[in-house]
Amino acid sequence: MLWARRPEVATEINERHTNERYLPDLKLHEDLRATSDLEEAVSRADVLVVGVPTSGFREALSAASAYLRPWVPVVSLSKGFERDTRLRMSEVITEEMPGHPVAILTGPNLAKEILAGDAAAAVVATEDPRIAETLQDVFSTELFRVYTNDDVIGCELGGALKNVIALASGMADGLGTGDNTRAAVITRGLAELTQLGVAMGGRPESFAGLAGMGDLLATCLSTQSRNRHVGEELGKGKTIDQIIEEMDQVAEGVKTCAIVKELGVEYDVPVPITYEIYRVCHEGGSPYDAYRGLLKRKVTTE
Repeated sequence: MLWARRPEVATEINERHTNERYLPDLKLHEDLRATSDLEEAVSRADVLVVGVPTSGFREALSAASAYLRPWVPVVSLSKGFERDTRLRMSEVITEEMPGHPVAILTGPNLAKEILAGDAAAAVVATEDPRIAETLQDVFSTELFRVYTNDDVIGCELGGALKNVIALASGMADGLGTGDNTRAAVITRGLAELTQLGVAMGGRPESFAGLAGMGDLLATCLSTQSRNRHVGEELGKGKTIDQIIEEMDQVAEGVKTCAIVKELGVEYDVPVPITYEIYRVCHEGGSPYDAYRGLLKRKVTTE
């Protein structure tokens, strides 16, 4: 059962098997049912999957907690941090729903391609191996391959931090740079997020896998990526306010870059790409100057 905030969306899904606002020209599975009644959606759930943007994540969990049966696993799809607390979404779940097993599902999973039936892979990360195997069976299909990982911190950080690098990759495209520049941004971006992620408790190999490099590549290269789109429009000269006004979905990297900048200082890890993206998104800096700033940095060992 899918919960839709707006009753008209639930009606559209149930009667027409579509969601034209977010998934135009694509058919949803005929067995998928939706409701705008949160109690109806949650009270019978054997697994609660939460795909709410980070800004409304805690509020949605708080509302749902009154209806969730004990010990039901809670799985986060959201990639980012809570703004005021800088908590990861798995940490928010633990606070709002104590006693429930917590997991995340992450990786290079662009929704339109999955719905279209293209093959994809993901990672379900949780500390309990029994819950991991159960959720692996729940989410796996012939075309959707799900791996398990017990490094919740690393997998979750990979999904959150890559959104900032996707902004930088899109910005390079908007400025009209070539493939060499894009490759350099993605590669150095991977190094940046890995260094910070390891300092925060993640394992290096997680950032080289689906939750790190895999998600990073998809988000930096795909025209379906919201964060890449925002970066590209910035590179073309639009302001962040103009871009956000034109979009009907959330680009988490815009908010995340401010948090990652703070985390870089806290953990004493240089985050030069993040710093330049923050300047463009929140201080009115120009994309051209951002790339000039990166090129002026002292060359060091890789």
